[in-house]
Amino acid sequence: MGTTVFVRMHSRLTEKRNGKKLSGKVGNCVLCKDVMAVIEDSYAGSYALEWDNVGLLVGREDKQVRKIFVALDATDEVIEAAAQHGADLLVTHHPLIFGGMKRITSQDFIGRRVLRLAQQDIAYYAMHTNYDVIRMGKLAADRLGLGRQEILDVTCEWQPADGDIKERYREGIGRSGYLEEPVSLEGCCERVKRAFSLEAVRVFGDLKRQVYKAAVCPGAGKSVIRAAIDKNADVLITGDIGHHEGIDAIAQGMAVIDAGHYGLEHIFLEDMKEYLEERITGAEVLAMPVKHPYANI
Repeated sequence: MGTTVFVRMHSRLTEKRNGKKLSGKVGNCVLCKDVMAVIEDSYAGSYALEWDNVGLLVGREDKQVRKIFVALDATDEVIEAAAQHGADLLVTHHPLIFGGMKRITSQDFIGRRVLRLAQQDIAYYAMHTNYDVIRMGKLAADRLGLGRQEILDVTCEWQPADGDIKERYREGIGRSGYLEEPVSLEGCCERVKRAFSLEAVRVFGDLKRQVYKAAVCPGAGKSVIRAAIDKNADVLITGDIGHHEGIDAIAQGMAVIDAGHYGLEHIFLEDMKEYLEERITGAEVLAMPVKHPYANI
């Protein structure tokens, strides 16, 4: 993260950014490629970071879709649930396939999952950092009630089609902003727990310290620590923070609340279910219930 990519986007995406309504709902005969078009109207693959692997990863574009199943990860449990519900298309946030695969066999867990999807004739689509860039950071910041929001780490910048050459749009990972009023770090932890329905969070820093400006980056936030410090954030709310990253952030004047990777990103489930339901008729949209992959004992 941190590399700015200059992209000249299609005029339809520019229209969306300007608040104009895009095409209406997809009708009764829904194909996989129709659902892909609806998703990519707002979350084009060009927004994804260069190392990512997004889009249709398993299946065929011309498959008829009557049921869509939304999940965060394509785990064995998720794939079985999608199959049991008769899903024709599985949409996840994290891609099952990241790197090149030299073989697809039952000898490893990724191969077994790909085979299971193919056996059940379930098409599989992933939308990862393209969703992070366009939606995830703002959605999380809004849940926390952050005002005066700014992009935490700009990853793409473009000119509007036929617009002023000096005018540019920017998008990126995470958001920074201000709480309604200063609160203790402990109080901020309680806010995070309420906003994301969490039983517990991990925190680096003095619980009595006052925090006002916050940065939030759902998922793995190690790579945005520097950006959050540069934004003068009092606290970074993210996931997957290790011991050294946490104590080093404290040494540089910033507290860290680790709410877990899944703990923040599960908001994708409800958000994408609603997004697809609003835009697609003729296909039922289901979502995997929120289920954290670990337990706090």
